[in-house]
Amino acid sequence: MSAWRELQSELAAHGYVAGDDLAMALHLAISLGRPLLLEGAAGVGKTDLARTLAELKGAPLIRLQCYEGLDASHAIYEWNYQRQLLAIRAAAEGGITGPEAEARIFSEDYLMARPLLQALRAEEPAVLLIDEIDRADEEFEAYLLEILSEFQVTIPELGTIKARVRPYVILTANGTRDLSDALRRRCLYAWIGYPDRKTELAILAARHPEVEARLAGQIIGFVQALRREELEKKPGVAETLDFAAALAGLGVNDLTDDPEVLQASLVTLLKTQSDRAAVPTEVAQRLAGKAA
Repeated sequence: MSAWRELQSELAAHGYVAGDDLAMALHLAISLGRPLLLEGAAGVGKTDLARTLAELKGAPLIRLQCYEGLDASHAIYEWNYQRQLLAIRAAAEGGITGPEAEARIFSEDYLMARPLLQALRAEEPAVLLIDEIDRADEEFEAYLLEILSEFQVTIPELGTIKARVRPYVILTANGTRDLSDALRRRCLYAWIGYPDRKTELAILAARHPEVEARLAGQIIGFVQALRREELEKKPGVAETLDFAAALAGLGVNDLTDDPEVLQASLVTLLKTQSDRAAVPTEVAQRLAGKAA
């Protein structure tokens, strides 16, 4: 069996069903030591791939959740100012001032490593998840370029810190904004779309083996039909799994048995008021009838 097929099988054994394109992209990212950029709608399994890879490799998962206004002090490092002030006072009382005092306070003892620096300083390869990079500002992408290309970071007071071992790097994006060409050039790329019926059934079977096959088929048919409706936010795979877990917990054996229970369980699939209004009981029953 080829190496990328083995990786695909290992992911499946850990509950993650990856298509051929995604399995190959991840294999190449690992073998070439390159970051992997994953794009796709929310809830299709981008973040889960990083979690599964960490589990598969027995590696720590270091996650940087991106947001507007994220800067280097929250992502890479910052100085422990309170300890530095105490050290300055102690040094002054001891008669130590000038360059000697400055050298003391700008040392490793006062450096607070944030996720990116933590991944570079790890003794064993870690899985570094840079989640929803498109939510961060364009300026923040510039901070990433040195890390993603050279696996190092420059701290003015200490110099350049290089990775002890290269982390496995996965970036995710939901299409909030366009990413820069410079960032894309430093990454391998894979698109994760909504799975087809066969793949989503396999995912459901891997995550919820207790769900009977007939009901599993109805669940997947219903969710995939729901995605074809005019919705503001279409349900992803994560929502499918929540829906299945809810139905199992409610003791549902057939989607058409109890319209009220089915309608109530849509809280797991529909996450805006407009989408809830777009799928009243009669629409839910129509979709359930076609899925049965």
